[in-house]
Amino acid sequence: MDGIVIGIDPVALQLGALQIRWYSIFVLLALAAGTAVGVKTCARKGISSDVVYSMVLWIALGGIVGGRVFHILDHLGFYLQNPRMMLGFEGLAIWGSLIGGGIALAIYARVKRIAIRPLLDAAAPAALAGQIVGRFACIINGDAYGGPTTLPWGFIYTSPNAMIPDYMKGIPTHPYPVYEQIWNLLTLALVLVMGRRLKTPGTLFLVYVSAYAVGRFLLTFFRQETVLFWGLQEAQIVSLILLIMAIPLLAWALRKDRALAVSVDGAA
Repeated sequence: MDGIVIGIDPVALQLGALQIRWYSIFVLLALAAGTAVGVKTCARKGISSDVVYSMVLWIALGGIVGGRVFHILDHLGFYLQNPRMMLGFEGLAIWGSLIGGGIALAIYARVKRIAIRPLLDAAAPAALAGQIVGRFACIINGDAYGGPTTLPWGFIYTSPNAMIPDYMKGIPTHPYPVYEQIWNLLTLALVLVMGRRLKTPGTLFLVYVSAYAVGRFLLTFFRQETVLFWGLQEAQIVSLILLIMAIPLLAWALRKDRALAVSVDGAA
């Protein structure tokens, strides 16, 4: 059977009752990558690294809470049967993490009296860097698995501790995390290019949200998760809602940005 065997145990190290899992390791690496990129992007906007380092704790907490809440809602039946597992760390929904982290960032900006839109623009490439690294956790963990495939790059999970359902272990499945990593790399390239051209604060963040939402909506058709209604999964419904909100704002912001560019060129 053709495919790429993922036989790594999600548990990286066992110390008595304490488990150190690859998921947690890569989440920390994702946070470090996002912070490193955030320091650079904020510096270009005149925001000090001290602000970034203090803000990261807020964003991390908001991202974990939001990601966990969305994940539990998406697997509510399982967690109602296993309520103690609700308090666990493993299993974060990306949209929940982005929304929770975004709310935390907004609260931080309000408390510290910092303009929110430049912060959001700086957070866009930082978030993408974190998402790209963080998806490696899902590759090992097997929690973001795709449907069965005959393609030669399908993932075949063999570890008994992988979170993919037992009936799907040993068969090739779409490598959904890799699909999203590729999309996020393309989105990151777009954001970096647009970041040099856009002048209106907040526009770059709307580009990021819109591009990621489009990719997440389409790619989720390859993923196996709970279908809520209209044949759509939770992530697709959230993507549609955010697209409906973001696209009109993005169109308005781009028009404003073009008008600003024309006025600057005219003055020159």
